[in-house]
Amino acid sequence: MPTYLYKNTDTGEIYELRQSMRDDAYTAHPETGVPIKRVLARPSIAFKGSGFYANDSRPREKSGGGGSESKPAPKTESKSGASSKGGGEG
Repeated sequence: MPTYLYKNTDTGEIYELRQSMRDDAYTAHPETGVPIKRVLARPSIAFKGSGFYANDSRPREKSGGGGSESKPAPKTESKSGASSKGGGEG
């Protein structure tokens, strides 16, 4: 079960209370009955620097590897107008 932070509305004291995610937030402390309110807390992790994304963790391939990034070479024609693909003449 997750732990949530609650603040005493009178004194400002902070409590850590465990409860199910499906339960409604407490409005009173379960043991003492004093009025409390759930407070948001910062996450305890921080992503700093590079290396946290797929494109940061490994270098990109520069030449075609058969993936969707590789493009076929454009057709070129010779001066006589014939295609540069071998025709088998001769």
